[in-house]
Formats: sequence, structure tokens, C-alpha cells
Amino acid sequence: MVTAAAFFDLDRTVLAGASGPVFARHLRERGLGPRREPPGASSLVKLFDLTGETWPTMQLAKATVRASRGWPEREVLAAAEDAGAELATLAQPFLAGVLDEHRAAGRVLVLASSSPDQLIRPLAEHLGFDSVVATRWEVDDGRYTGRIDGDFVWGRGKLDGIRRWAEVSGVSLADSWAYSDSYFDAPMLEAVGHPVAVNPDPGLALLASLRRWPVRHLDAPEGVLRFAGIEAQDLLRRIAHPLTLAPFARLDVEGVERIPAEGGAILCANHRSYLDPLVVGLVALRTGRPVRFLAKKELFDAPVVGSALRNLGVIRVERGTGSDEPLLVAADAVRAGELVAVFPQGTIPRGPAFFEPELQGRWGAAKLAAATGAPVVPIGLWGTERVWPRNARTPQVRLDDAPTVTVRVGEPLDPGTRTDGAADPDLDASTRRIMAAIVALLPDEARTPRTPTEDELRSTHPPGYQGDVAAAHVRSGA
Repeated sequence: MVTAAAFFDLDRTVLAGASGPVFARHLRERGLGPRREPPGASSLVKLFDLTGETWPTMQLAKATVRASRGWPEREVLAAAEDAGAELATLAQPFLAGVLDEHRAAGRVLVLASSSPDQLIRPLAEHLGFDSVVATRWEVDDGRYTGRIDGDFVWGRGKLDGIRRWAEVSGVSLADSWAYSDSYFDAPMLEAVGHPVAVNPDPGLALLASLRRWPVRHLDAPEGVLRFAGIEAQDLLRRIAHPLTLAPFARLDVEGVERIPAEGGAILCANHRSYLDPLVVGLVALRTGRPVRFLAKKELFDAPVVGSALRNLGVIRVERGTGSDEPLLVAADAVRAGELVAVFPQGTIPRGPAFFEPELQGRWGAAKLAAATGAPVVPIGLWGTERVWPRNARTPQVRLDDAPTVTVRVGEPLDPGTRTDGAADPDLDASTRRIMAAIVALLPDEARTPRTPTEDELRSTHPPGYQGDVAAAHVRSGA
């Protein structure tokens, strides 16, 4: 028996902004309401998207019901169907994952909004909600009367609405969840056992801080830090030149345009240095898109570094546990249209393996591609080890002779299919294709077998390594 629910506000929570303009446009197309958008309406919508609900704007919304007087119910419902289908495509990217979590836990999904029930119900159905708590417009003999049937579902009115719904449905609010952006939804949030502030307006942000409520932004992974609605990576993009490593190195980059401008994709690069994530991140900045990395658990445990990684949306990996959780989190990000960066080798190779012309990869990238159907973008890195070799604790600064780091981005590929187009579930084969595509982007010297020197071998080990690197003189490529 279901005993808990998850209540979601609509505007600036389920959707990034206001749904009203979309509903109004579809109503106008059916001859309902003013023929043109009222003067100043677009400015009010932009203000709402930025700051959220205010008491005057909500009183105006309450009064607009009078404009529906005489409208045929059939035409309104038809407009709502068209608008719902359009708005469903505009839902927040990470909403689906949150809804899936609640479904898996057996909770009822409820869309709770001050908007008219008749307008938002098709949208709720498109998104997979189980029920709707919303303002109802009164209907008489197939036409709207211009009056509200019951209460205006806003502020305490929304709390009253979900309480009545919970009583009828046998749901405990103390065991339920609620998501909203608005300070005016504080009564609803306070009534449930698990309140979540989503993209909170200033009032709710302050209240959430005082009450220690979790804060989410459903257009980014959980934990990503925001400043006035701007993600930390966006701030870095605005203050950092996207392709510079001065004074450490010169960057030689080609093929950035091959990274998809939108939609989920998996960036796969070879691993030669601690510098590699920064280089891939700088290349991704050139696209104007944030990128999510996977990083080992030990980095998250560091006091300052761990917080920075979480704020940037880095995905935690506990190596050796066999857990699929990092893959599932990465898959959610890819399905939400994000770029996820993976180093298929898992770690920087040590000793002779560092100089092997044929790169060996693990299954992670191939499994992620198979799970999401997203393209894999191969990236070949060369020269990062000259800036920050593994046996150095910090990057090397060479003001007079900075080395060149080359980055080559290849054409996106689908490792889940063979060249003949047939499906290929073989993760080994898919991984080999990914690694071969990366090797093809490296300079000729990377594909030339050679015997490394003792100093070169030692540079591939962590600082303080005391092993006998001279004994490990196996010829690379043999």
C-alpha cells in the first residue's frame, strides 16, 4: 500500500521557467484570449524566470480566470493537449531521474500548481505524474464561467489542497517529499518530512539555509554549486581563457568543433598526466558546455579538493568495490544531455606500460555508451607528462621553454555497433575500438615501439617510489 508521495511545483521547478506563455500561445491559436501578446508581457515573464513568484503577480494570475468566461471547454482542453506535449520537452534535464527514484521507492508523483488543472493535466500525464493538485476553473454547460471552482491553489491554499488530497489518498505527509522554487510554497515544504528547495528564489534560499533543507538545481547534477543561478563551471568559463595553460605549456588544439553542441556525449581521452583532466576541461570550455568527470573517492575525501569537486559536478568513483553507482550517475548525466569525460585507462600507466603503442582500456566508457546510446568522442592527448610528470608533486613552470601539449579531437563514434551496422554487445570489442580511435589521434612517435630510459620509467611512478625501475626494462611494444 502506498503511504508516501512526492509533490512537485510546476514553474521554475519541473520547468526551468514559466509555462504561462506556452499555454497562452496555444489558446490564442484556437481563438481564445487576446489575439496578440499584451504589451510588457515578455518582460514580466523574464522577471518571473529570474526572481520567481511575487504576491502582485500571483494576484494577477488569480484574476485572469475571469478572462476565460465563455470559453468552450472542448477548445481549452485541446489547447492544453498541444501545450502539454510541447512543455514536456522543456522539462528540467535531471527531473526524469528524480521522478524515477520516487517511482522506484513506491511514492505517488503529484504535480501541485496554482495553474489551472484543465491546462496542466495533459503535461502531468506526459511526464508520468500520477495525480494533480491544482486550481480548477468552473465549467457550466460546456463553457467556463470565469470563476474558480474551490480554492486558489497557492501559498496556504496549496497546502490545504495537498492535505485534502493526502487524506483521501491515505498518504502520510510526514513520510512525503515536496519540491518547489518559491518562498510562497514554504507551507507545503514545511508540512512534509522531506522538503527540497529547487532553484530557490531569494526568500526560499534564505529559509532553506536556516532550516538546512537540501537545495537542488534540476538542470545540473546534484551538489553542483550555483552563484545567482550560474554554475561554477560557467563562472570559470567567463574568467578563464578557454585554451591557455600559460605559463606551464602551449596548447595545440584541433577538432573542438567535433564535440556535439548539444545532447549527451562521452569524451574519452588517454591518460598521461595529472594535468589531463584540466586540459580536457579547457577544451570543453571552448564549446560553452559544462563537462562532468569521474574521479576516485580519495580526492573527494580531501577537505578542500573534495568540496570543489562536488561543487563542479564531478562524479565520485570508489575503485575496487565493483559498484555500478558511478556508472548509473554518469548515465543519468548523459541522458540529461550533459558531456561526461572518461579516461578509459582508469589511471596513468606505470613503467613500461606507459610507453606501449597499443593502449589498454577498461569497460567503463563502453558500458556507458551502451547504456545511453550516446556518441563517444575520442580525444588524443600528448605532452601533458612533460608539464606534470607522475613523479612530480606540482606542474613544472618553464617560462623560457614551455612544452607544447597537443590535443586532437576525433569524429564521434558509436562503439556499440560494428562497421557493418549490426549490434555488438561485446564490451571488449567496443573498448578496443575506443582505444584505437584515440591512438589514431596521437603523433607518430606514440605509435613507435622503443625502450624507455631509466629516468623515463621512474617519471611514470608516484613521488617517492623506491622500486627497481631498471629491472623493468621490458621493451615497449613487444
